[in-house]
Amino acid sequence: MTLIPVIDLMGGQVVRGVKGQRQTYRPIVSKLCRSSDPVTVARILVDHCDAEQLYVADLDALTGSAAQHEAVCAVLQALPALELWLDAGFADAAAAHALLDALQPFASRVVPVFASESLASRSVLARCFTPPDEAEAAADSLEARAVLSLDRRDGQRLDAAGCWEAVSLWPRRVIVMTLERVGSGEGPDVATLREMRARAPGVALIGAGGVRSIADLAAARAAGADAWLVASALHDLQLPRMAG
Repeated sequence: MTLIPVIDLMGGQVVRGVKGQRQTYRPIVSKLCRSSDPVTVARILVDHCDAEQLYVADLDALTGSAAQHEAVCAVLQALPALELWLDAGFADAAAAHALLDALQPFASRVVPVFASESLASRSVLARCFTPPDEAEAAADSLEARAVLSLDRRDGQRLDAAGCWEAVSLWPRRVIVMTLERVGSGEGPDVATLREMRARAPGVALIGAGGVRSIADLAAARAAGADAWLVASALHDLQLPRMAG
């Protein structure tokens, strides 16, 4: 199972995400990282997971404030081999292009995450991704490397665009983001993973939320997950350091 560590950024600091209730998030208190500085936390998490990717949720941008360009650029500059997956509340492909322009010269290492909670319509969804069978030929384009996040909170899909049902429009990589499990310690939502795997057998599925242990990761893998976004289990020392 591939682990992709996560940092949630708010006001230039890393905060702890709990069940998607963003108004309650506070600077991270961690047994692994004795800091809430984004670069410090990113370095430690990437090293602990022996990861090549880092997922960053820009909560300022997601809640309508300005994107945190400086913090994201600082992480990219400090970790030059890193691929950074960025969810900044992109409403459409144009918004992602505009933010990546502001992240130069690091933009080629940024993977935009288009979240179902942020996309407004099916036509917008269709323009965000290059179809999987064409993506290899267009690998350098934003639309070819972008990721879709299927978001849900408290059992309700956050999905004005109908992303969950538009399987034919899904890209090569899809996140199953069950926000009610994030930071909850309640275990992964394997039932939803099994459902998504049955519907899209050729897609790389990345789960998020609830993992507490290596056993949870094994259960998620058995349910069809190819990778997992993880934060709380790392900060609480529930997952061992991966060998480099």
